[in-house]
This record gives sequence, C-alpha cells and structure tokens, in this order.
Amino acid sequence: MAVPVPSSPAPSWGRRRVLLLNTTFEPLTALSLRRAVVLVVCGKAEVVHGDPAGMVVHSATSTVVIPSVIRLSSYVRVPYRGRVPLTRAGLMHRDRYRCAYCGGRAETIDHVIPRSRGGQHTWQNCVACCARCNHRKADKLLAELGWRLRVVPTAPRGPHWRLLAGVLDADPLWLPYLGEPAA
Repeated sequence: MAVPVPSSPAPSWGRRRVLLLNTTFEPLTALSLRRAVVLVVCGKAEVVHGDPAGMVVHSATSTVVIPSVIRLSSYVRVPYRGRVPLTRAGLMHRDRYRCAYCGGRAETIDHVIPRSRGGQHTWQNCVACCARCNHRKADKLLAELGWRLRVVPTAPRGPHWRLLAGVLDADPLWLPYLGEPAA
C-alpha cells in the first residue's frame, strides 16, 4: 500500500479527481486519485501533469508523482455518446455561475418559459439565476417584465461536458485537454 510523503499533507484520496485521457489525448473521464495511481503503477497509464504542489506517493519499491492528468498507454474505443444530460452542476458550469438576467452570482436555476406555462426542462429553456432575479421573475414571461437574456441558452457540445458536470472543482491543468478557453 502506498503512503503519502510525511513532509506534505496527505492527499484527499476520496474526493480528489484526476483527468483520464485516451492515447489520442481525448478526455475520457475523471477518476478518483486512488484509481489513477493504480493505473500508473500497473503501467496502464502515464502521468501527463503531476500535482502542482509536487506531491509524491511512496511504496516499498517505487515512487509515483500524484497525478492531475494521466494518459492511457493503449487506445480505448469510446462508444457513441448521446446528448449531455441536464444537471444543475452542468448548467451552472455552462453559465459560468452568472445570472442570465443581471450578471450577478447565480445560486438557483430558472426556466425562461415557466413550466407552469408549458416550458420544458431543457438546456435551451433553463438558465443559471440569482435568487433575487428568480424571485422577481416568478412565473412570468420575459416580455411581461421587459427583461432580456444576456446570452441565449444552448445545449453544450463536446465530450468534456460529461466530465465537468460531475466534477465541481476541476483542476485548471485540465483546460488544455478539454477544449475550454482559459478563463
């Protein structure tokens, strides 16, 4: 069993995520830190980016850099991926945690066309919203209030959206591999 270096704080094995890339550098998924270390130790993956703090894990016979991004040694064929499911985390990430109406910090989700008026629960009808705007809008249409959306909501595209929707604290080192613009 590998143990962290005593001079540095122990990594959070259960919560920390590591980006897994295919041999073609296509993002596949976010793994637990423990699973990523096992793949590296078994020779099934290589470390592309290590921990920014330079943390390492020692065992009796080897030392492994704590990874942030790893790449598989052999190619894995990925089956067809359907549409990205609508989740709260994914929607907040898409809208960059900004209110679609005032631009403030978003805390809730709002249906542009309220569900009580036939609006659907889709990427095109849901936006991130601050509590104040959500309360003021209630079940009204934008035209009734004279409001406009700052950005037209669209469904996200690309394989990286499946990854980011489930990972709340994505490592900035992942951005070049996800096709995300540097923020």
